[in-house]
Amino acid sequence: MVFAKVDQELVYGFKLSSVGPGRVTGSDVVHDLSGMDIAMKLHYVKVLYFFSSQAAQGLSLPRFKETVFECFCDFYYTSGRLRRSESGRPYIKCNDCGARFIEAYCDMTIDECLEMKGFYSDLQKLLVSQQVIGPELTFSPPVLIQFTRFKCGGISVGLSWAHILGDAFSAANFMNRWGQIMATFGSNNTPANLQYKSNTHDHERSKNPTPVHDEPLSLKWVDPVGDHWIVSNNCRMDTFSFHITASQLATLHSETSAGRNRSDQVPIFESICAIIWKCIAKVKLGEETAQARTVTICKSDPRKPTKGVVTNTQIISSVTLDSSVTETDPKRLVTLLVNEAVDERIRMEEVVERDDGVSDFIVYGANLTFVDLKEADLYGFELNGYKPDLVYCTVNGVGDEGAVFVLPAGPEGSGQANGGGGRMVTIIFKENLVPELKTELAKKGLGQGGGHDLT
Repeated sequence: MVFAKVDQELVYGFKLSSVGPGRVTGSDVVHDLSGMDIAMKLHYVKVLYFFSSQAAQGLSLPRFKETVFECFCDFYYTSGRLRRSESGRPYIKCNDCGARFIEAYCDMTIDECLEMKGFYSDLQKLLVSQQVIGPELTFSPPVLIQFTRFKCGGISVGLSWAHILGDAFSAANFMNRWGQIMATFGSNNTPANLQYKSNTHDHERSKNPTPVHDEPLSLKWVDPVGDHWIVSNNCRMDTFSFHITASQLATLHSETSAGRNRSDQVPIFESICAIIWKCIAKVKLGEETAQARTVTICKSDPRKPTKGVVTNTQIISSVTLDSSVTETDPKRLVTLLVNEAVDERIRMEEVVERDDGVSDFIVYGANLTFVDLKEADLYGFELNGYKPDLVYCTVNGVGDEGAVFVLPAGPEGSGQANGGGGRMVTIIFKENLVPELKTELAKKGLGQGGGHDLT
């Protein structure tokens, strides 16, 4: 790992090791990947948990590692390695090679880190591994876990999770199960078996899928990347985050709900999307093409179980506006997002299966992409009975159109200024347009007075 000099002084002492299942999975066990899994292969879920010194008390690194052994027995194929079949289709060989475990230290307190300018775009990258799959599949772990201890006694746990394994909801399931195992480790209670569901499908993969007459808007072909699974953007991308407090949410919600019946209240996520969509359209004025009027929406599927499931189950849908975004009332945008989103998962799978999963695609950033992580249970990962003080979640490998991630700003019922109904928003967007976008967001009252704002 190579960092700039200033970064080396902040986070240091990196030590690497591998942690796999505590029991042998078996010989010649493989995990077949669905078309949706393969569609996400150039993306990586990044989750960063911050815990106070009270939560970290008595938790040693050996204890962390020992409990990971047990966790990987439940999620066995996540510690395997990717391979290709004779046709070139990726699959996972469940050979128990394990996850990469990273230990590090930071001479700052957690609060000092969070208050640093540029934390969300730069420093957090030192707390979560930025490694990608390849260029040698045999040696690339799909899961990396970083444990960083801070001067204040608190810790951060950073998870890098290859999206080909599953979505952010799956990553949260893995971490929450790990927390459950740690809670019972060393006691007389044997950890309860997780009702683990592997990536099974309602239909067998067809070698000759039904032709796709309408191409899915949420999927974009990219130039072949070979075995080095990383996205090449056409422009520099920047990342910034801000909190929306409960009171700010109420103001924003009233703007998009005005004139509606009480029985027809607007969901919070769609309200946030409508306002940010208009702000982004304003800064891109002059290049508002048909693509700029199309957005992708990613959210949990309420019809499918997510607890204990490790796969890509989230709904991926597209919405297209037939007129200018900047000239459209936010209430109409909300109506469009709620009522006219088209689920594109089946069509996406069909496209991937055309050449048996050999082509390369991106989803996040193919269009402007809004991701609702409210139902991911990101605060379900507990240490010593304490929930995280803050959870940061995003996805790497976002394309040029950018992405917006919306998640809880704190544990439910925490009473924190940014918790209790607030939201944290992270935006990945073209670097040259970020200053202007921040200005537009500020005009809407976003990024003001909500904590670590617009960093």
